[in-house]
Amino acid sequence: MSEAVSLGGEPILRTKGLTKQFGGLVAVSDVSLDLYVGEVHVVIGPNGAGKSTLTNLLSGDLPPTSGEVRFEGNDIAGCSADHISRLGIGRSYQKTNIFLPFTVFENCRLAAQSRTPHALRVFHRAGGYAEINRLAGEAMAAAGLAHRAERIAATLSHGEQRQLEIAMCLATQPRLLLFDEPLAGMGPHESQRMVELIKGLTADHAIMLIEHDMDAVFALADRLTVMVNGEVLESGTPEDVRSSPAVQLAYLGGEEILHD
Repeated sequence: MSEAVSLGGEPILRTKGLTKQFGGLVAVSDVSLDLYVGEVHVVIGPNGAGKSTLTNLLSGDLPPTSGEVRFEGNDIAGCSADHISRLGIGRSYQKTNIFLPFTVFENCRLAAQSRTPHALRVFHRAGGYAEINRLAGEAMAAAGLAHRAERIAATLSHGEQRQLEIAMCLATQPRLLLFDEPLAGMGPHESQRMVELIKGLTADHAIMLIEHDMDAVFALADRLTVMVNGEVLESGTPEDVRSSPAVQLAYLGGEEILHD
C-alpha cells in the first residue's frame, strides 16, 4: 500500500487498525486513514468492499470491533452517533434521509435546532429562535437551496433532495462531512451541480466521499483510497492510485476506475 501524502497540517480525523467483524465476516479490516480539512478523500471499491461500513464506523452508526478513531485528537471509537454528530461530524446516507412533509427551511431549522441547548423546549415557538433561523438560512444558501426555502421537500427533484440532506448536515455546523454516494441516481446536470457544491465546501471542511461515478471521483479527489474485501488496497493521490499495479490487477476488466 502506498503512503498517502498530506496536503498539509494535522488530520482532523485519524483511524488506526480500524476493524469491524460480524460473526465470522470481517467487513472492515485494519483500516488506517487520515482526513484533512481542505481535502476531499474519496473511497472507492466494488460492492461489498466495506466502504459504507467504514463510514458507519466513523459516524457512530456502528461500533468498531477493534482499532482507533480519533477526531481532533479525541478517541471517539464506540461513541454514539448523536454524540459524534454533536462533536462536529455530519453525514449523508445512501438513501436520502429528510423530512418529506416539511419545507426545505423547516428541515434545515430542525437540524440547526438539534445543536442548541434549548432544542427540547416544546412550549417555545421554534420559529422564534433567531440564531437557529440564521443557521438554517446559511445552510440553505451554502447548498444552493435558498430559492427553495418554502418548497415542501417531497416536491423537490431527486438532486435537490440530496442537496437538502447536505444542507441539513451543514446546519449542524460540522467540520467533517461523510458523504455516502451523494450522486447516486442523478443525471448529468444534477451530478455536475453536486460536484460543484462539494467543491465549494472543501475549503472549510474535511470531506470523505464514497462514490461510484468515476468522472466525479477524479473531478473531486485530492486523495483516493481503494478498498477490496474490507481492506485498503491502495491509498494516495489519484495519479498514484491510477498507476498502481495492485489496483490495475484487482480491477482487470474495470478500467473505468483508472481513466477519466
